[in-house]
Amino acid sequence: MQEIRGEMETDMAGAAQGQVVLREVMDIRQAASYLGISGDTLYRYASEGFVPAFKLGNRWRFRKSLLDSWMDEKSGVTPAVETVDASKKKPVARAR
Repeated sequence: MQEIRGEMETDMAGAAQGQVVLREVMDIRQAASYLGISGDTLYRYASEGFVPAFKLGNRWRFRKSLLDSWMDEKSGVTPAVETVDASKKKPVARAR
């Protein structure tokens, strides 16, 4: 319990100094700030299914990793995919 309290105090101290604390799951205000759009716009996008979001109770929540993937997809950025030469793969034994 002491460790959690210490982490919360550290997070609050960072936020008090004007630093943004990014978490994996963000509320609408945090996600709107992260995306650089208004909360009203993000709420509309979430309601229409335009951005990846989920409801926790009656509040919208946003996963940072899903927002990053969504932005990459929308901006045309493709993740580096490693191609493997088929001749270098190990053969797979057949099931009997």
